[in-house]
Amino acid sequence: MSIREMREPTFLILTALARGKHHGYSLLAETKKLSGGRVSLQPGSLYTTLDRLKEEELVQDAGDEIVDGRLRRYYTLTDTGAKTLEREISRLESNAGAARLSLQARAVGGMA
Repeated sequence: MSIREMREPTFLILTALARGKHHGYSLLAETKKLSGGRVSLQPGSLYTTLDRLKEEELVQDAGDEIVDGRLRRYYTLTDTGAKTLEREISRLESNAGAARLSLQARAVGGMA
């Protein structure tokens, strides 16, 4: 996979799956919870993203079950997905560190 900036919904989906397997609707709730309510995915965009993540081998199917007459498909994070999430965390931490240093320099230097 080429290195590129990860969109926040993808980051949140991978983060949720790092905790264990989830079905689609639990991923909708978990991404909303992880983002403090800022990200509210629609089912169509979630499943489109999951399909892409499966193609990229970042997530995989983890079984199906019928609950209340409805099919519930589960997904899990792959080892490649975990490594990709770890790289994204490092990238975000690096960017946040650079921003923090810039703000500190601004405060010390009195730059406008």
